[in-house]
Amino acid sequence: MKRIHLDAVGGVAGDMFVAALLDAFPELHARVMDDARAVLPAGVGVAVLTEGESGAVRALRFGLQAGAGAGRTHARGHARTQDHAPTRGDAHDHDHGHLHDHGEAAVAPVAKPANELPAHAGTYPDMRARIANAALHPGTAAHAAAILALLARAEAAIHRVAIEDVHFHEIADWDSLLDVVAAGSLAAALDGAEWTVSPLPLGGGLVRTQHGMLPVPAPATAALLEGFDWRDDGVAGERVTPTGAAILRHLARPGRPAGGRLMASGTGAGTRSLRGMPNVLRALVFEEASPDDSYDRDTVAVIAFEVDDMTGEEIGTAAERLRAAPGVLDVSLGQLQGKKGRPATAFRLLARPDAADAVARACFEQTSTIGLRLTEERRLTLARAAGEIAGVDVKRVARPGGATAKAESDALTGATLAARRAAKVRAEAPSGQAAEDRDA
Repeated sequence: MKRIHLDAVGGVAGDMFVAALLDAFPELHARVMDDARAVLPAGVGVAVLTEGESGAVRALRFGLQAGAGAGRTHARGHARTQDHAPTRGDAHDHDHGHLHDHGEAAVAPVAKPANELPAHAGTYPDMRARIANAALHPGTAAHAAAILALLARAEAAIHRVAIEDVHFHEIADWDSLLDVVAAGSLAAALDGAEWTVSPLPLGGGLVRTQHGMLPVPAPATAALLEGFDWRDDGVAGERVTPTGAAILRHLARPGRPAGGRLMASGTGAGTRSLRGMPNVLRALVFEEASPDDSYDRDTVAVIAFEVDDMTGEEIGTAAERLRAAPGVLDVSLGQLQGKKGRPATAFRLLARPDAADAVARACFEQTSTIGLRLTEERRLTLARAAGEIAGVDVKRVARPGGATAKAESDALTGATLAARRAAKVRAEAPSGQAAEDRDA
């Protein structure tokens, strides 16, 4: 399984995402360009991938180059705020793929070939129809439509309009469609990959939109990326675009990759120069370092904290309730000596990463702790299965050196300790010895 980590050094926009991934996976270039040609109408331009640099770092740029009859230049840098250089508090154009409501009536999807749709199909239904009717590679349409729907829903909610009334601003409509379809093509080609993204640059200032001046991050971007991690590096401007936000919401989760062998990397850039740093998005591609079919690999959230002011009864109750909380895989307790020599109890919980926030909330509710530590760790587990030996329920485990069996403690019944231990011995004996016992 591939693990793709997006390192948002300068920011995230649709074109930066596509360029970074095509740099890391050059074998996907033909596929992405084919899908771009299939969805763009004649005359608006062609998709191009060029090499350059940003902040002395070599990078690729992806964009729409004007073609015959296009009527205006669609090169990146004209319609992308990633490519301007505002200072904190400055207003600047906010086109790059942002959806806008123009108060128009809803337009139903047109059941025509992509090259016969209107030359300026700017509404969400028009764009959706163009994707649905284009001759795209398998999987591209589904991913592209999902990204586009995320954008449209966010804009509809922010501006309180029906989703069918959401409109792409005319300057950037084909740029936006190109980014969405190219990202969908990459997502489909890399189906099954695990995506993560670093903390995102917050930016600052204002952007000029069809709705007037809006704060950065744009409302749609902020709505799409609730739950993601952000950082403030002091550099103003719009650093994460709505299209980039929709791609992240569709594919990635915040956090670090589980690790593995670094197989490839790619760098995509905007044309804007950032103070003191390259304006790039990096894609780091990892694969399992030591594949072994006997192991299952996953990532778990680890939540740890200590308490020194709860009674034994309270600790026992809290542990049982936390063990039963959704998403919790295990709860363990340890004894230690805390500050001022007081005895303390250490809690350590394993949970599914997607349940970590809810489990942390439960820890605050069920215990007296006022702080906890939250990390993610790689985990290797052995294949296991339930079974029965000598009338006792057991857990069989496939180990590299051979299978083992362990009696389930709840299944060990008997009037005395000796009886329970005898049942345990029969259940956990090697298979040949267990057969001899049964024959006897």
